[in-house]
Amino acid sequence: MKLLQVRKGQFVFYENELHQVYSVKPMFKKSVHLYRLKDMKQVLTKASDIHLYKPQHNDTFIFYGKRYTIDKNKKPEPGDYILIIKPAPDFLDHYSLNAIEKVESVEDGNVVTTRDNGVKHHEYVVMVPGRADASQEIAYYDKSLVPESQQLEDESISYLAESDESIAPVVGDIYVDVQQSTKAMVVAMTEDEVVFGHGVRVHVADLIDESKFKLVFRVEEDL
Repeated sequence: MKLLQVRKGQFVFYENELHQVYSVKPMFKKSVHLYRLKDMKQVLTKASDIHLYKPQHNDTFIFYGKRYTIDKNKKPEPGDYILIIKPAPDFLDHYSLNAIEKVESVEDGNVVTTRDNGVKHHEYVVMVPGRADASQEIAYYDKSLVPESQQLEDESISYLAESDESIAPVVGDIYVDVQQSTKAMVVAMTEDEVVFGHGVRVHVADLIDESKFKLVFRVEEDL
């Protein structure tokens, strides 16, 4: 589906792969800023070169080196990732269309995420790790055009760590959380998450999004 109006958060296909719109700057020829979901690589393009896709139940895609399947029926549990498909944030919450956040707690289907956002049960679907039976592939517009070797590589966290070594966060780095207006240091890490000193846990991919976080001190640069 060609887009008449592009807005932040939309899922789109660009050059056969699933991307997400990061921002739109109408004054520029290449006005659409995208992130490729499989590795968060940034791309600048124009609306005529992308095709809109609206995520659905049982779609499967790759998010930062890991595969997930959308399940609208699964009850969320702490530690699950959710995809916010119908955002209606309250005044103090900060999330938008197709935001991916991690569940901190659940009450009657409504969740609080690790970013302290309260998301109501009708606003999200759960992202279940792995590929579900009879799921629909949306990581690629046409999977037949993608060599099997690339498909395997695309789902490799270790490959991402190697390719993103220059920008990967390390313990001691300090970021500003733009949406919460706080500054915090990375105190611990897992393979795809960082833990800040004030207890907030975020996906590594969030740190690449400058509308969410901005790096203000890098340990390696000060050595």
